[in-house]
Amino acid sequence: MASPVYADLVRPASPPLARLFDAALVAGFSLLIALSAQVAIYLPFTPVPVTLQTLAILLTGCLLGSGRGALAAAAYVVEGSLGLPFFSGGTAGIAHLFGPTGGYLVGCVAAAYLAGALAERGLAVRPAGLLLTLCVADLVIYIPGLAWLGIFTGAGRAVALGFLPFLVGDALKVAVAWSILLAAALVTVRMRNRSA
Repeated sequence: MASPVYADLVRPASPPLARLFDAALVAGFSLLIALSAQVAIYLPFTPVPVTLQTLAILLTGCLLGSGRGALAAAAYVVEGSLGLPFFSGGTAGIAHLFGPTGGYLVGCVAAAYLAGALAERGLAVRPAGLLLTLCVADLVIYIPGLAWLGIFTGAGRAVALGFLPFLVGDALKVAVAWSILLAAALVTVRMRNRSA
């Protein structure tokens, strides 16, 4: 059975080329995540910024699959921790992992993995399943994010500062990711029909 993950549809059959292809995807999507984090809006009442990072993470997992998706997200975290200006608003440094938003960075890796794993199992093949995949992966970002933020703010305030203000924005990002992936699926079907 063919893989339902888009990257696998165009992955070279030759093992050396396939490894190069995978490495290029991991590097490229880590840069996409970094670029998306530069679109940042800082709210005065919370240490957690609004970014397009969630959108990039969801796309990364669904397009690359669990392994490559998680590696791309982890590469992004490592690159930013080592000093590249990849975190929100061009910031960098290992201190971000230990600051109030560090849990969200860990959550991004988990979300990319989960989105990819669900896509690999075929859940994202149908529109409703894709929407469920995106929603569940989006919520996974918040589990370590809120747990870690709660150390700084208290558990009750963590939800008010690190979850509730982002629900509308996350719904929009999920909708955009869903639309992009549905369009990609439509293009893929048309390409298969033409080659048949």
